[in-house]
Amino acid sequence: MHSYDERLTNLVFDYMRQRLALDPVPLDHPGEKDKLDAALAGLMTAKGNDPARVLDIYDQQLSRAVISADSNRFLSFIPAAPTKAALLFDMVVSCASLQGISWLEASGAIAAENQVLRLIADRAGMPGTAGGCFVSGGSAANLSALVVARDTAGLPNAKIAVSDQAHSSISNTLRIIGVEALVVPSEDHRLTGEALRRALEGQENVIGVVATSGTTNAGIIDDLKGVAEVARERGLWFHVDGAYGGAGLFAPSVRHRYEGIEHADSFVVDPHKWLFAPFDCAALIYRDPRLARAVHTQDASYLDVLHTDGGEWNPTDYAYHLTRRARGLPLWFSLAVNGTDAYTEAVERGLTLARESAELIRQSDHLELIRDPELSAVLFRRRGWTSHDYYAWSERLLAGQVGFVTPTGWEGETVARFAFLHPGTTIEIVEEIVATMRD
Repeated sequence: MHSYDERLTNLVFDYMRQRLALDPVPLDHPGEKDKLDAALAGLMTAKGNDPARVLDIYDQQLSRAVISADSNRFLSFIPAAPTKAALLFDMVVSCASLQGISWLEASGAIAAENQVLRLIADRAGMPGTAGGCFVSGGSAANLSALVVARDTAGLPNAKIAVSDQAHSSISNTLRIIGVEALVVPSEDHRLTGEALRRALEGQENVIGVVATSGTTNAGIIDDLKGVAEVARERGLWFHVDGAYGGAGLFAPSVRHRYEGIEHADSFVVDPHKWLFAPFDCAALIYRDPRLARAVHTQDASYLDVLHTDGGEWNPTDYAYHLTRRARGLPLWFSLAVNGTDAYTEAVERGLTLARESAELIRQSDHLELIRDPELSAVLFRRRGWTSHDYYAWSERLLAGQVGFVTPTGWEGETVARFAFLHPGTTIEIVEEIVATMRD
């Protein structure tokens, strides 16, 4: 099993070349359990199977029962559009079997990851001392950061202020770490400094506040400047969840919307979303990493060798994880190969498409734009439709491979939503989808 197999290698590399060359990437379909069970039946045997047969089952049966998030017609949830360079280097990382937890084991990989974290921190205007690590996703990053907020404050019965629009992972994190949520009513779906100040009146043991730089549903950026001001007044830990929208820091057209993020004590952005990295990759950055290290460093006799006070940087000291792949390397490679200007252009393309789509919807007599997009999410309704109509329409789109556009909720109403990230999505695709809503 552990020796080099020329035939197996060629089989896999040939498949990877074919997958990488798909242009465009097809959407494909959800799978049917009975068919998938039948395709997999009998594969787990004592003696194994011909790799060509197993790969063919994956290619013909399993891979086609997955809706491809990197298709330029995947416009639901938050899509993904990894660059070819990032995908290729993800294969390099897998082949190397890197254990990316410590400077001792992976200093080269960690130095490269830290170069990318520095770039992101600079885009946010955070100080030169800022740093952190890459984790699996926004949920893991939010959990790790808010544990530091809790333990740094050290208060009993602690509370953290959150907007009623905060991502579901925030409430889940607070439940896990035993911190009460002080829910602040949003103003036009945005957390503001004034709303936070009012909510804090008469409150005790509030240790932090979470703001969002790009809500998942509508791409709304909170009043980061106002929230930061209140956080400084009250000595609160200021955490910014930019898992989706933080990539907008690379786009000059919207950079002004992020004013105040430079004051964050911790900040999250998921490159596997709008910074074109493969799954799974989230950047977690602390203003003062020493605080995170004091909380997250794991003590065990077999780990003592990792902590020599020699200036080492161990990613395991900055989040709740221990074992960790060097998931930031594909992003590092792609940035180094393509340059930051290419990233700016790609992010701006999604923003431009959102504005063009909003105008298309505004000019359509059968549609209604719900709100002007701030980032790359566009909410709209089809006049006269019920919830059933939206879901039936969404199923027809996917069945015809026209697009993957799932409905969402807005103020108790079922509506339609576009999420634009893929630079290959065009206004012509949007026009094709919108035209299907006339029926």
